[in-house]
Amino acid sequence: MLKLKQFIYSPSVRPHRRLAGSPVADKSSSSVPVKSLKQSPHQSIHYFPLPILPTRRRLIHRSFSVSMESSGVSMTSPSVVKLKPIEATAETFKEFGQVIEASPDGEEFGPRDAQLDLSNGIPRFYIMQLKDQSLKFSKITHHANVTQCLGSIGGNVWYLGVAKPSIVDPTDIKGAVDIVVQSHCGHFYVPPAVDEVQAFRISGPKFIKLSHGTWHAGPLFADDKMDFYNLELNNTNVVDHTTHNFIKKNGVVFVLDD
Repeated sequence: MLKLKQFIYSPSVRPHRRLAGSPVADKSSSSVPVKSLKQSPHQSIHYFPLPILPTRRRLIHRSFSVSMESSGVSMTSPSVVKLKPIEATAETFKEFGQVIEASPDGEEFGPRDAQLDLSNGIPRFYIMQLKDQSLKFSKITHHANVTQCLGSIGGNVWYLGVAKPSIVDPTDIKGAVDIVVQSHCGHFYVPPAVDEVQAFRISGPKFIKLSHGTWHAGPLFADDKMDFYNLELNNTNVVDHTTHNFIKKNGVVFVLDD
């Protein structure tokens, strides 16, 4: 099984275009290993998708294959995967980042505070207004160079779809057979699996910090519009925005059942 290792991509270090073992392009391949849809405790699959026609350009390597990001096309209607949101707490959200709640004035910095990394650029802290964000999603995004903080102004209920970070260093991969994709941002990652996606409810006066590479979809909410404070870098959405499309790649769409 592919062992994932935390790997923070730095723009100053460009990954090798050619991996050890001299991989070669294989344009004739018309199939890509696809993980089966497993049902997790927080998911229910409405119906299963028919086959997808992948259009990835693969590089063949004796231990794994590398795929450049491309737009695969599904020829069928997507399956609906229902997610039951759970409340975001320090314990339930620890694999994805942190949940930060109020602390007494004067309390010194400690592990319950947001552990931030804004060292790869100029921090940007702003109020983000979103409209018409329904409780469903088919795309999920990660940022490789920064931690991100999100919180609703007013403490209204909102939701977030997430999957664990899957950024990898291709030089450390040994003896595994899986799909490794190179982002247009330069770093490498393993695409998130359908059965690894979870949904969280965030309510009250608290915010979340997303770790490097945490896949996230949202904020999602039932109101017509909501305002959020957002802490990232000033160019995060320009140079550090990697997205996986579940409809094109997996033939599914997620719907929150809360």
